[in-house]
Amino acid sequence: MQVRVALHPFLVGMNPKQLALLTDCAMAAHFEPSRIVLRENEIANRFYLIESGKVVLESGEEFGKHMVMETISAGDLLGWSWMFPPYVWHFTARAIEPTKAIFFYGTILREYCERNPSLGYELFKRMAPVMLRRLQAARKKTLSIQTGREKLAAAITD
Repeated sequence: MQVRVALHPFLVGMNPKQLALLTDCAMAAHFEPSRIVLRENEIANRFYLIESGKVVLESGEEFGKHMVMETISAGDLLGWSWMFPPYVWHFTARAIEPTKAIFFYGTILREYCERNPSLGYELFKRMAPVMLRRLQAARKKTLSIQTGREKLAAAITD
């Protein structure tokens, strides 16, 4: 697991002590197509680094329909809400291909970040661009639908 953690694009360049703390919280995960990985509004206590496969981020379950906001794949981070109060998921994530990932226990890692602020800062620096990119993707999707460039029906899954 140590090598997988160290070689994941999201973590490349972290110092060995930080990688050791991350490895301590890590284990392998695998998801078959259609498997829900995270569910919107549930407790956020983990995150994943995708190694292969694809996962869609969906929103809108409370309205009875799911709108696909983004598709993520190898090299991507899945789940940053474990790091920020109120620690709930803002999207549902569903595998659309067989997907391999590294699973991290976020609650334990949050404790490590409290004790080692440089680890928390390093993770935050890496997560911030992901959060910004996803926010912009959601904004573009919304604008695309509102302006008629994308049909709402094409963005919604059952």
